[in-house]
Amino acid sequence: MSDDMREMGPIDWLLIEFDQPLTGQAAGPLLDLVDRGLIRILDIMFIRKLADGTVQAVEISDLPADEAVHVSVFEGASTGVLGEEDITAAGDALEVDTRAVLLVYENSWAAPFAVAVRKAGGLLVDNGRIPTQMLVAALDELEAMEASAG
Repeated sequence: MSDDMREMGPIDWLLIEFDQPLTGQAAGPLLDLVDRGLIRILDIMFIRKLADGTVQAVEISDLPADEAVHVSVFEGASTGVLGEEDITAAGDALEVDTRAVLLVYENSWAAPFAVAVRKAGGLLVDNGRIPTQMLVAALDELEAMEASAG
């Protein structure tokens, strides 16, 4: 493993589905995270699932002009980590007639902690993520239970 890899933070991926044209509305906040050094984009892939179920990676230059203009800043953001298996897996998760962004990124903000854990002999054996919608729903349910009990 190279020294650069030993100094990296945790790597995450996101698959974000859109049922409408890409507007670039999320591009600014994503780039802000990069500019502040919180994350580093390793790979970004644009995918579409057609009405017949066909799934394909789409180059930015092949997007409709009104979509490409909003995401052209990501042109060339690729390490080659994402491949055909990832496109297939994304397609399994996507609804038909949608487009998606598959993003692989380093959590740069966590690199010092991750390096310290590795140097101390620690090994990440599991992790997870709680979807925000699930947490909000659980808190709403708890609040409703408290209100009915009180």
